[in-house]
Amino acid sequence: MAVPKRRKSSSKRDMRRAQHDKVTPKQFVTCQNCGEIVLPHRACGACGWYKDRVAVAVKEEA
Repeated sequence: MAVPKRRKSSSKRDMRRAQHDKVTPKQFVTCQNCGEIVLPHRACGACGWYKDRVAVAVKEEA
């Protein structure tokens, strides 16, 4: 079984571990129908459109 010859420094160890906690910002796109900001691959919450068709019925406000 392979065993390291030299001890890893705490700096190198912490740099390796830092990759697990990295946070990526949420990506947003604009709705092709109404122009609202939505998450990709999700139906628009304002108009209900997804992939050039109405996917979700949206309640109209009175």
